[in-house]
Amino acid sequence: MNALRITPLDRWIRSRIGLEPRGCFTREDVRRHQIGKLRESLAYASRHSPFYRRQFSGCAGFSIVDFQEFESLPFTTAQDLAGNPLEFLSVSQSDVARVVTIRSSGTTGQPKRVFFDKADLDLTVDFFQHGMSALVQAGQRVLILMPGGMPGSVGDLLVEGLARMGAAGIVHGPVQEPADALDEILAHRAECLVGIPVQVLSLVRHPESARIPRGFIRSVLLSTDYVPESIVAEIQRTWGCRVYQHYGMTEMGYGGGVECDAHDGYHLREADLFVEIVDPTTGRTLPEGVSGEVVVTTLTRRAMPLIRYRTGDMARFLPEYCPCGSTLRRLSKVQGRPANGALLGPLTQLHMAALDEAIFAIPEILNFQAELIPVNGLSRLSITVYCDPCRFPDTLTDVREALVGVPAVRDAVARGLLGIEPIRLSPENWFTTGAAKRTLIDRRQERSTP
Repeated sequence: MNALRITPLDRWIRSRIGLEPRGCFTREDVRRHQIGKLRESLAYASRHSPFYRRQFSGCAGFSIVDFQEFESLPFTTAQDLAGNPLEFLSVSQSDVARVVTIRSSGTTGQPKRVFFDKADLDLTVDFFQHGMSALVQAGQRVLILMPGGMPGSVGDLLVEGLARMGAAGIVHGPVQEPADALDEILAHRAECLVGIPVQVLSLVRHPESARIPRGFIRSVLLSTDYVPESIVAEIQRTWGCRVYQHYGMTEMGYGGGVECDAHDGYHLREADLFVEIVDPTTGRTLPEGVSGEVVVTTLTRRAMPLIRYRTGDMARFLPEYCPCGSTLRRLSKVQGRPANGALLGPLTQLHMAALDEAIFAIPEILNFQAELIPVNGLSRLSITVYCDPCRFPDTLTDVREALVGVPAVRDAVARGLLGIEPIRLSPENWFTTGAAKRTLIDRRQERSTP
């Protein structure tokens, strides 16, 4: 007998695609629904979006009969979206209920603007309601450590989704002062937290975290950025709670997929999204189990449909059925973006995710920044850490050992392609709203320093 609860998304999507709550539910049912919705979405975008009217000019995109034909259609890129977002708008501007501006995590690049109408936002609330029911029960309280002051913001939509299932959402906002957030947890008797990985870690490792009894917090949902396993392990060890991960982005309508009790991949929001994995170089669709770039097509969006949108995220489909018993497809944990990595040599690439796993495993670390800088024409890795100054001398040794344990760093140092700068201590943290993901900053194209 299956000891795990099946993901609540299973029943929800079953109803969304027109099936009875009980009975046979197969992958073919989902695919049949998706091919029909793809035709509708293509036809809608071709009629209402100036960008897609040009993109599909001269092709019968909305008459596709199978997925192979759909895979021959051109991609949409972040550059397309940033170039003129109004070209994607498919409803009257008076019908727009929410506009989100997304700025690049780097220092260059135009910001993107994403539009939602009321129906789009309501579908996101619906997803939040059913996705959060994997973590929370009616009557429980959830402290939301994300932006939520504006109508239609992620925190605001979470509050509405939780209310639909009889739970209470309290928006604290991104963590600025960990002690204040800990006060809020106790004051509201919050049994669940929703937050950004590094910011939740700042609560767990704060000197006052002992005020939160083990077992007080029952579940945590981490979202918006790469989730290091070292952070998950620290939260579980300290608070004795279940830690879930969510995958999504604003372009998807905030929600994309969420873990179930098996904690083995994201169950996808398949009634609203069609997800592909493609070779990031050739653009060819890859078979299940092979890692590539995540490409998303919206199936139900009205204000701003996106067709074959290249997310830049790298992941793979997990071919096996989930231990929870769900029929839904699962996406593996996203491993970051090639664009956020840096080449250290012809065959060696360093990603922020690898540094996160290594450095956040050090108990004293609250946050860190990583930069590649040029020194006399050579690449040097510069690490600045945020931790208790009194513990910095011991932490310095631990960080250097952790860096040597990262294969890309170790190999590049051994081959004379990389040096490591002295580890520095930052007097302050680098908290963000979560809109900009943490990245490895590559300054090697700037003037070399002597």
